[in-house]
Amino acid sequence: MAQHEPEIQRELFGRAGDADVHRYVLSWPGGLTVRVLDLGGVIQSLEAPDRDGVPANVVLGFGTLDEYVKNNQPGENRVFFGALVGRYANRIAGGTFSLDGVTHRLPLNNGPNTLHGGPEGFDTRVWAATELREPDSVGVRLTLESPDGDEGFPGAVSAEVTYRLDGQNRLRITYRATTDAPTVVSLTNHSYWNLAGEGSGDVHSQSLMLNARRYCPVDADLIPVGDPVPVEGGPFDFLTPTAIGARIGGTHPQLEIAGGYDHSWALDSAEEIAAQAVDPDSGRVLTMWTTEPAVQFYSGNFLSEDLAGPSGRPYGRGAGFALEAQRFPDSPNRPDFPTAVLRPGDVYRQETVFQLSTED
Repeated sequence: MAQHEPEIQRELFGRAGDADVHRYVLSWPGGLTVRVLDLGGVIQSLEAPDRDGVPANVVLGFGTLDEYVKNNQPGENRVFFGALVGRYANRIAGGTFSLDGVTHRLPLNNGPNTLHGGPEGFDTRVWAATELREPDSVGVRLTLESPDGDEGFPGAVSAEVTYRLDGQNRLRITYRATTDAPTVVSLTNHSYWNLAGEGSGDVHSQSLMLNARRYCPVDADLIPVGDPVPVEGGPFDFLTPTAIGARIGGTHPQLEIAGGYDHSWALDSAEEIAAQAVDPDSGRVLTMWTTEPAVQFYSGNFLSEDLAGPSGRPYGRGAGFALEAQRFPDSPNRPDFPTAVLRPGDVYRQETVFQLSTED
């Protein structure tokens, strides 16, 4: 393929159990290079140029398959670097919910809760992959069949997630799912961003804007309590760009519960920018759009220095931030929240777009 054209390369990344794991390298000349694994749909790396045109990997990840397997064992310390999570992103209180009068019990993997689909959620599976070459993008389509009763969830679900990279430095993620019986579905990508480059230190000097006038306070188990409340004037107000670390060490009880930010913001509009982050040193700008009603902003509070990325540099607390587009946490137990119920004949759809650019 000519050098001036976008490319897709498929590489053997290793073996997980009895399955081959492949890496798909999507690249656009002069723009982004994105590496996606068919294990968990992981975005392993995303290289983006700074204001001087110098590229760096701006997402956290691991350099080898062994590290992904080691750090993704069922348990309480998984980091979900770059992974597709489901069937249900975020927490379900008590690992239980009722649907159409039937109570469903899920395995617990986050204290008393089920987190990101359970101990063996979608992030642990090898997805079937198809390369895409389209007029204005290159990409990879991932598909997964989740049987009835998978991690306790009802209904057999067919899930499809497509990553597309275009010449405007946009990574477009589209999600689709169907079911043969009533169930709940909320999918997301769990990339951690550091716009200065992975392993470069914490992200506290990077600014964030969230187009959200309300957020969800949580209890000690990080489950939303009550209705979303106004952010105005407090440490959860990111309506204007604010450094991530500017108020993170404050005495607000919600910051103390989560050790920083690990909350869901109710987005004001699906038609507008959902979030925008800026690194003042490199000039990199991350802009996010989504069709989802909420975004979980996590400031990497529990990342530890025993984790290191492809650069070999240790990560540590605050080494990256996550912006997870999704339904609200615990929606299956909250009829007042936007529904996450999927029924036969209906289609779950979601689209989230991340664009990288620079400022002077």
